[in-house]
Amino acid sequence: MIETAAMMMVASGAIHAVVNAVLKSGDDKLASRALIDLSGGLLVLPAVFLVPLPHGAWGWLAGSLAVHAVYFLALVRAFEVADMSASYPIMRGTAPVFAAMGGVFILGDAITLPVAAGMGLVVTGILLSAIGRNLTPAALGYSLLTGLAVACYTVLDAGGVRSAPTQMSYIAWAFLVLGAVIGAAFGAWRGQGFVDYAKRNWRACVLAGALGVLSYGLALTAYAVGELPRLASLRESSILFALVIAILFLGERADRLKIIGGTLIFGGVVTLLVAR
Repeated sequence: MIETAAMMMVASGAIHAVVNAVLKSGDDKLASRALIDLSGGLLVLPAVFLVPLPHGAWGWLAGSLAVHAVYFLALVRAFEVADMSASYPIMRGTAPVFAAMGGVFILGDAITLPVAAGMGLVVTGILLSAIGRNLTPAALGYSLLTGLAVACYTVLDAGGVRSAPTQMSYIAWAFLVLGAVIGAAFGAWRGQGFVDYAKRNWRACVLAGALGVLSYGLALTAYAVGELPRLASLRESSILFALVIAILFLGERADRLKIIGGTLIFGGVVTLLVAR
């Protein structure tokens, strides 16, 4: 029977693709990112009064904050210089490989042969769907940097949620700190332009902020009880949803490689869902 943690990761991936589609569709992606993060921080603010401080996890949280800053900058730049269907597969395809290595060597998680096979299908499918996307060197670099950052904060947050007194303690404080520090810093960077952008686009970004909390909250809850290599790869099912969104709603073109890549990803996700 497929356990709850695995299904949570698939749901997390689907929601994550929607959040990134909102970010990609914005005309000022840095302002969108800041507003999404601020919204997420404000939404979890009441929760921090109901949970204990994340004692034992502050170091993990500080490291995650630093890596998230790099991630957000790289993500925004990647979406500014490349199509979502070109950059997204690169950043999400490299992330599970690095995350699996971190899970094994830093957190002591295990990788079984079925999990390795599922990971291989997912990563191959993701990277295959990016072939021929005409990525510039800058777009490729930002996409790879984003993937590495995703892997780093995944390992850090998995360690943090396992070290905190409760799962909700780390989740609530992580979103509050990230939203307050990164969102406010990016907003200040844009200045009045951010304020003007927020007035025009706050509804979509607040919705994306709520979905972001739900998406990564599900992932962190799963990381607390499951093996990171398998779960991190399952979250990359988001690429399936991202490809559909990019084609149906963002006007990007479907081709044979995207279809083949999507099929491999689907096969990998199914393998990971039943793997032990």
